[in-house]
Amino acid sequence: MKGSKKTIKAKGKHLLWDPHLNKGTAFTLEEREDFSLTGLLPSHVSSIEEQVQRRYRNFCEKKTDLEKYVFLSDLQGRNATLFYRLVLEHITEMLPYIYTPTVGAVSLDYSIQYQQSKGLFLTFDMKDEIETILERTKREEVEVIVITDGGRTLGLGDVGIGGMVIPIGKLALYSLFGGIAPGKTLPIFLDVGTDNEELLRNPLYLGRKTRRVVGDEYNAFVDTVVKAIKKVYPKALLQWEDFAREHALPLLERYKDKILSFNDDIQGTAASTLAGLISAVKKKRSKFDREKILIYGAGSAGLGIANIVKSYLQYLGLSEEEALDRIYMIDLLGLLHDEQSHLSPEQLLFAKKQHTLTSFRKKHGKIGLHETIKQGKITILIGVSAHKGAFDKKAVRLLLKNSSQPIIFPLSNPNEKSEAEPKSLCHWSKGKALIATGSPFPSFTYKGVKKTVPQCNNVYIFPAFGLAAASGFLTKITEKMFLAAAEELSNHAGSHLFPPFTELRDITKFIAARILTAAQEENLLNDTAPSAIDNYLHSLMWYPDYHTYEPHTIIEEEPVYRS
Repeated sequence: MKGSKKTIKAKGKHLLWDPHLNKGTAFTLEEREDFSLTGLLPSHVSSIEEQVQRRYRNFCEKKTDLEKYVFLSDLQGRNATLFYRLVLEHITEMLPYIYTPTVGAVSLDYSIQYQQSKGLFLTFDMKDEIETILERTKREEVEVIVITDGGRTLGLGDVGIGGMVIPIGKLALYSLFGGIAPGKTLPIFLDVGTDNEELLRNPLYLGRKTRRVVGDEYNAFVDTVVKAIKKVYPKALLQWEDFAREHALPLLERYKDKILSFNDDIQGTAASTLAGLISAVKKKRSKFDREKILIYGAGSAGLGIANIVKSYLQYLGLSEEEALDRIYMIDLLGLLHDEQSHLSPEQLLFAKKQHTLTSFRKKHGKIGLHETIKQGKITILIGVSAHKGAFDKKAVRLLLKNSSQPIIFPLSNPNEKSEAEPKSLCHWSKGKALIATGSPFPSFTYKGVKKTVPQCNNVYIFPAFGLAAASGFLTKITEKMFLAAAEELSNHAGSHLFPPFTELRDITKFIAARILTAAQEENLLNDTAPSAIDNYLHSLMWYPDYHTYEPHTIIEEEPVYRS
C-alpha cells in the first residue's frame, strides 16, 4: 500500500536516525515544525522523485561494485523508503549490488566493511537470554525472518559472521518484490563460531572466535532460538538460509511442523530451477518426461532440485521408478550408485543400481561427467557444485549428440564458482543451448547478435511465500506449494526462460495466490481467506512511498531501535 497518514512519537534527531521513518529533505515545512526538525534540514522540500534523481546520480559516480554496495547499504540504513524506491526504479541495474554476486565479496570482508547494525546477532553465549533479547528489541509485528549461521554461504563455504549479508540482502528482496514492509522483516545471525582458519586468526574478525559449536549443544541452541521466535513472533515466516549440509535438511525436517518455515537453498533453489526447466522444455518444443537430467553436485541444493524434479515427473503421470530413472546425480566421487558407502539416505534414493551401469566406464575409480552424459543420454545439465569450469567443451559437445537444444544451467554462485561461463557455453553449442546462470553475467555477442543470459534466481520464488504468509492464511509450507509456485512462475515467462525482474513484483502476487490455492487443496489454509485472493494480496503489498506524519498526543523524545 502506498503512503498515507501515520501518527508517530519520535522527533528531532531521533526521527532522522530512524531509517523506517526518516524522509530526509522530503519532510514538509509543517512536519519540520511539528517534529522539531526546523534548522536540521536544508530549506528546500524535496519530492521523493527528486531524491531518487539525486541518489541515482550519486550511485552512478561510484566506480567499483563494492563502492556501489556500500552506498546502497548506507542509504538503506538512513532512509529505507528512499532506498527501496531508488532500487525499484532501477531494479535490473541495481539488483547485482544488493544481492548476488556482490554480496559474496562483501561476506568475505564483512568485519572490515561493517558500518551499522541491521538485525540481530544471537551468540551461543547468549543462549539463556534469547527470548529476553527478542522481546527487548521488538519494534512491531515481524512478518518474515531470515536466519543463518554462515556455515555455507553461497559457494564460498564458512564465512562466519560475514554470512549476515545474506539475510539482509534476502529481506531487501522480500520488500522489493513481495511487498513486505522493511520494518516487518528481521535478519538473524546465529553466531556459533567458525571453522574458517583465516577468520580465527584475524584480530579484526567481529564474530565469536571459537570453533563452531556442534552436536547436542548446537541443536539445543537452535531449538532455544526457534522457541523464542515462535513465542515473540508467532505469525512470522522463518526462512532457513546458508546452513551447512549437515544442518540444512535436518533443521528443515525438525521444524517444518513446529513453525511456518522453509529452506531457501533447498526448496527455493529447487522451485526456481524447475520453473526454468519447464520454460526451457516448452521453448524447445519437447516434453518434460522425455528429458534425461544430470545434476552435478549432490549437496542440499542438488538434492532439493532432484526431489522437486522427481515430484514434477510424478505429477505428470510417471511412477516413482520411472521418474528416478530420468535423474542422475554426481558428487566428488562421481556418479551416485548404490554400492558407494558414503551416501546419505537422501542421496541413496537417487543412486543408480550398480548392475545397470555395466556400459559406463570408470576413470580413476569413478564414473565422471563425460561418461554419464554419454551413456545416460543426458539432455539437461544442472550445476550446483561450486566447481569452477566443470562444464567444458567436451561436455557440451556430448550433450549436443543427445539433444539439438540441450538445457544447461550452471547455477553455482558467485560467478567465480560457476561451472561455466555462458559465453563459452553458447559458442561450444553453436548457439543451440538454452542457458541460465545462478548469478548475472555480462552480455556477449554471438554471430553479431547480443546475447543476455537469464538468471535462475531464487528471488523469483521466495518473496511470494513471504506475501502468502503475510496474508495470515497459511498454516504450513509443503512441497506441493513449491511445485505450484514453479509452474505459475513458468506461466509468466512468455517466450523466455524467466520473466524480466521489472515484472516480478506484479507476478509475485499471482505466485502467492497459487501457493494459497495449493494450501487450500491440502487443507492447510485458514477458512477466513477471501475469494478474490489476488486483489487481497495486492492490497497487502507495501510500496516505497512516504507517509504524512501527524504528532502523537504526547510527543516524547526517545531513542528508536534501529533495525
